[in-house]
Amino acid sequence: MAEPGSPPGPGRLALLGQEQGDIQTFSALLQDATLRLADVGFDRKARRLALLINRYRREAAAPSRIRCALRIETVAAVQRAGWPDAPEAVTAILSLAQDGDWLVITCAGGIAIRARVEVIDLVLEDIGEAWATMRVPSHDQA
Repeated sequence: MAEPGSPPGPGRLALLGQEQGDIQTFSALLQDATLRLADVGFDRKARRLALLINRYRREAAAPSRIRCALRIETVAAVQRAGWPDAPEAVTAILSLAQDGDWLVITCAGGIAIRARVEVIDLVLEDIGEAWATMRVPSHDQA
């Protein structure tokens, strides 16, 4: 995993994923991020799927979130499932996984986004400043 271009600001991540093993790292960083469905865009001509998310910062000393951009490059096709009618709907990202030629972003509420890619080419970049949060994600088993 390499860092792209310019150095990130204080406490910000900027990661490039190009190997199958990088998907698990990206998935861990994306888990519990909140996603407004209107902040998902596919540029067919550029072959890029982009998501603006509020990432929960597990690496920080105190509970916080930061605005983050996830870009998936070399995208040939995008499919979505469980998409609600309300474009302002917000969901939580549960995982990122590979299924053959597809990268699958699984979200709460049965929502999923699939991107068929030629190669693994992911960019995760924090933007803006982090903010404190009192809402700490919990995955208690019942």
